[in-house]
Amino acid sequence: DEAGRGPLAGPVVAAAVVFTASPPRALAALIDDSKALTAEARMIAYTALLRCGRAEIGIGAASVDEIAQINILHAALLAMRRAVARLPSPPDHALVDGNQDPRLPCATTCVVDGDAACLSIAAASIVAKVTRDRLMAALARRHPAYGWERNAGYGTAEHRRAIDTAGLTPHHRLGFGAVRQYVLALTPVPAPPTMATPHR
Repeated sequence: DEAGRGPLAGPVVAAAVVFTASPPRALAALIDDSKALTAEARMIAYTALLRCGRAEIGIGAASVDEIAQINILHAALLAMRRAVARLPSPPDHALVDGNQDPRLPCATTCVVDGDAACLSIAAASIVAKVTRDRLMAALARRHPAYGWERNAGYGTAEHRRAIDTAGLTPHHRLGFGAVRQYVLALTPVPAPPTMATPHR
């Protein structure tokens, strides 16, 4: 699963989780679609995943430049391929959230709303979300005006106001929403050509 397709800033991050044995019931009870969990519940589940000893985890990302070059959908699929490539051992079969095949080097089944239906996809959604949120919080220390430690780069009112007042950073996605509007507002409109005076 991936996190960060919609924000105005930052990379898109994907995670792959393979349970090498059935997870303990206490851990399974903590895991859900990351969007359905509070930040505190996500962190508890994330920590439990890392400590359970029954999960192999791979994490991949695609940069803002890559998002600009190949679009956000293909960047998310690229991040998924990188996440699978970083697993300790290659899987025989992958369950992928959504309906887009990332063309992994193994058999793949796409599962729409998989993060709400499949334990391993839900676990991957938690890992991807926590990883990306931490990355955005780290970037916020270098670019404090935008509130990324709170909004993770999404287009909140706070973030949009900061774009208007502080401008853009190299981490903003130039083709996205308010970022694109800001760039267009700064682009000078060429003056109409002047008519040459005819010679007599």
